[in-house]
Amino acid sequence: MIEPTVLVADDEAGVRESVGRALRREGFRVIAAEDGQAALDALRRGGVDLLLADLRMPGLDGLELLRAAKLLAPEIEVIVFSGHGTVEEAVQAMKEGAYDFITKPFERAQIVRMIRQALAHRVLVLENRRLQRRLDELVGAGKIISESPAIRQLLALVAQVAPSSATVLIQGESGTGKELLARELHEGSPRSGKPFIRVNCAALPETLLESELFGYERGAFTGATARKEGRFELADGGTLLLDEVGDLSSATQAKLLRVLQEGEFERLGGTRSLKVDVRVVAATNQDLALLVKEHRFREDLYYRLNGITIAIPPLRERPEDVSLLAQHFLCIYAAKNHRAVDGFSEEAMAQLRAYPWPGNVRELEHAVERAVILARGSLIDLHDLPPAITEAEPSARVVSIPIGMPLDEVEQRLIEETLRLTKGNKELAAKLLGIASRTIYRKLKE
Repeated sequence: MIEPTVLVADDEAGVRESVGRALRREGFRVIAAEDGQAALDALRRGGVDLLLADLRMPGLDGLELLRAAKLLAPEIEVIVFSGHGTVEEAVQAMKEGAYDFITKPFERAQIVRMIRQALAHRVLVLENRRLQRRLDELVGAGKIISESPAIRQLLALVAQVAPSSATVLIQGESGTGKELLARELHEGSPRSGKPFIRVNCAALPETLLESELFGYERGAFTGATARKEGRFELADGGTLLLDEVGDLSSATQAKLLRVLQEGEFERLGGTRSLKVDVRVVAATNQDLALLVKEHRFREDLYYRLNGITIAIPPLRERPEDVSLLAQHFLCIYAAKNHRAVDGFSEEAMAQLRAYPWPGNVRELEHAVERAVILARGSLIDLHDLPPAITEAEPSARVVSIPIGMPLDEVEQRLIEETLRLTKGNKELAAKLLGIASRTIYRKLKE
């Protein structure tokens, strides 16, 4: 493990030596600089994680050095100290980007604690920036936001299926992103320039759903004062998503089967058959095969819809996506609510990763929206999250391993997930995995 590097800049040799000696005993790598210019030269060479700078130095003083350090390496943390500092100087240092301000003389335990807190904050900032860069890459490329191998494998299947005319059945729990995947199928198909139409089969009563799907003629029923085109007509040449298709009534199932078999239907109250060219994508959070066995869903319709099945894993089976999705929703709702929130505290992110997310991505989105609104600082903290999340019992972690994943990747994923569970405690992670701690250090280095 590489020790953090602390640059100590002070024109008093005694302070440099005593602080350096104390930090080395704590396991830090220390670089000493006798004035601001020497410190600036060291910063230019790179490799510094934290700058500990005296406010009063000849030539380049502490505040000037602080400004220069933030220009050279924005991610560096800076702690400024002084033997005769004022409140105004401390406030100015914090405005310029210092992590903290401390007055001399200070105790060894006090400065070590402050440095450890600053370095932990630096790790957090770097992680948030890494997530944001990755997020920008995915959003810029118009891709579904995920780092999960299971989702990558699923998207590869979508890319293969999209150009075909096959009917697709998307299965997954509520909130997993079935509509998003259906849109991905549409955008990757030759029909992408035509309409993508969605209808929620569970949200409408049977009579209204039929009129929405197939349209109606004037006078078909009381209130039908003009002809109305149905969703099948509107989707002609494009894609129709039948969301929650498991909730269709028996009568509507029969009419839908005819459209799928013959490509034609009649509007309610009409006598003329209409032909359409529509690709149907069905989505459900129910087990249609079980509904068929229970005689609650037509077997012939099931086989028509089940041309190709795509199953979306729930969020609890792909915890590596939680951080990326949380940062994505944070960006959306911070901008929408004009809030200067740009990341998560370590404790908050650990709790998000540990939570089982029964409501999947939709629940995560709502939790982050609430946290953005309630956050008191630039980072979302543990107390900003909903009580249902902060008070939840830690769940058993599950790592989803797709068939065909190389063994070295399987090993790496297990180590990474165990380290997340132990909050970075390598010794505990080694015990849980039944390996020596030096093996984890070696694997991480590799």
